Amino acid sequence: MTVTVTPLTPHIGAEISGLDLSADLSPENRALLRQAWLDHIVILVRDQKLDDQALIRFAGCFGDVATLARPKAFRTKGQIDFDDRIMLISNIRENGEPIGALPDGEMMFHHDMTHADLPDNASVLYAVEIPSHGGNTLFASGYAAYDTLPDDVREPLEGRMGFHHYNYGTTHRGGTNGTEAFSEATHPVFRTHDETGRKAIYVNRLMTEGIVDMARDQSDVLLDRIFDHLEKPEFVYEHVWQLGDVLIWDNRCSAHARTDFPETERRLMWRCTVKGTERPV
Repeated sequence: MTVTVTPLTPHIGAEISGLDLSADLSPENRALLRQAWLDHIVILVRDQKLDDQALIRFAGCFGDVATLARPKAFRTKGQIDFDDRIMLISNIRENGEPIGALPDGEMMFHHDMTHADLPDNASVLYAVEIPSHGGNTLFASGYAAYDTLPDDVREPLEGRMGFHHYNYGTTHRGGTNGTEAFSEATHPVFRTHDETGRKAIYVNRLMTEGIVDMARDQSDVLLDRIFDHLEKPEFVYEHVWQLGDVLIWDNRCSAHARTDFPETERRLMWRCTVKGTERPV
């Protein structure tokens, strides 16, 4: 079957058709996937039927798959004995407790793991159960947003570092979700991608608390302008999930968010991540 790459928006996202991810992929198709990911930031493969090992093999096309390093309460649990590189993202409850992390509601724009010294390069989601509506994932191109950032915002922030803080499992800034576990780190406001060499916005509304060595009032104004710019519709692809969808996105040059969905309907995603290879610069 011919493998095709179809862009989803002018700035971010492409759908790959003609692949069965449950089977071993040829070196040529693995290389095609990786190049499409670097070119389009987010890639989508639909209509897949995967077990946990097949999902891990797919993620391995893009680098080393990370073992979960989260508080115990947010590791894979529930009725399935998974590989420890898979996390459940779910609102399904057993004995009143969610079987996975990030169970309910919308989630603000963020880059995964900016609160860690060495953030993950990529994240993968596989749709196992979805609600009748909502729970969409939005992806914003940090490249396109940086390239069009007004000079009066960009110039004061070139070479600056952002401070990131996150309480595990929260979906809005400042939340604790019943856990004291948190992590924090500093990274460049504008990150240079270590493979493409392009610059991207690398601060986000959920985790970025401020600019290092900048007055709080000035920092807040500049960050709010960056967040508003990054989240403009022209830079965003909104993914409406279908069963069997597999998505991988590049955390080095994109931010993502989640829309709300009915709390009475089940949502279950399998998630794994690709390890970071270089500290952001």
